Amino acid sequence: MQRWRRGRSAGEDTTVIEADETFAETEPDAELPPAPEPDAPDDEPADEPVDEAAEEADVELDDPEVETDDQADDEADDEAEAELELEPQHPELPHVPEHTGLAGRLLGGRRPGDVLAIQLLQAAHAKQAITTALAMGVVAAVTGRPAREAGVVVLTVLVGQTMLGWHNDIVDRQRDQAHGLTGKPVAMGRLAVGTVWYAIAVGFLLVLPLSWTTGIRAGCLYLASVAIGMLGNVVLRTGFFSWWSWAASFALLPAYLSYGGWGGQAQGSPPEPAIVALAALLGVGVHFTRAVWGLVADHEDGWTYLPLKLGLKLGATRLLALSTVFTAGIAIALVVVGTQVGLSR
Repeated sequence: MQRWRRGRSAGEDTTVIEADETFAETEPDAELPPAPEPDAPDDEPADEPVDEAAEEADVELDDPEVETDDQADDEADDEAEAELELEPQHPELPHVPEHTGLAGRLLGGRRPGDVLAIQLLQAAHAKQAITTALAMGVVAAVTGRPAREAGVVVLTVLVGQTMLGWHNDIVDRQRDQAHGLTGKPVAMGRLAVGTVWYAIAVGFLLVLPLSWTTGIRAGCLYLASVAIGMLGNVVLRTGFFSWWSWAASFALLPAYLSYGGWGGQAQGSPPEPAIVALAALLGVGVHFTRAVWGLVADHEDGWTYLPLKLGLKLGATRLLALSTVFTAGIAIALVVVGTQVGLSR
């Protein structure tokens, strides 16, 4: 019985195919043809028929260690993927630029606009608050009040004006945002409204004892001035009588000084009517001067208050010049009248 071995590449198992036995039985005396010389190991017969059963046998007889290694690799990959799924995925932190220089060192690498104290200062209308507080302190010192009383007056007015600025930014936050004002931290969302309300509450707890330090009546008059200013941020602000809150709040300032005394002991006396009237006019002048810078935005929002009407007729430049001259003239008149008749009766 002759057996032929199919040529295969290296690494494969050899499959033995037995020839039909009946061939040998029917022709026992036949000479077998000479076996062909084996070809080179690298050459395979081109026309050799492919036996499907032999190929299946080759697959079944493959080395089991190869299949075991593949399974081990698959299991290792599955375990690695499971470990990756179990590990918490943390989002990448945003890049925070380094801020060098003196400001960067003092603020811990933060930008000045990201510091809460600076944001509150930007929302406080600091220029107006500081100017009004210093002016009131100077008047208190000129009228003969001791330095400690003048200092308390400065602190009291500074806190009250700061509260007014915060309240104004809360009321105007939507308008400021619509007009794209970049200097308003509340409108830009960098400063929360709740934080500003909390600051106003803290300011009230400060201004209450400060104002009463120079007299209960005087303190109540100044608190009324602050309350009128806050009311003016909401009531009759966009119409013809927008100036009313400025006139009323400024008219109470001479009374705060004339009734004041140290420790609440001094009763003081009422202010001169001429001083009260001039203080009210000074408030109107300040209102017109400040309104010039927002005439365009106020006109877009449909406001009809008096500074806007005059600005449309005269022009913003002329209105600013007239408002500045008017305010300066009233301030000079206050000094002259105060020198002649004094602050109080």
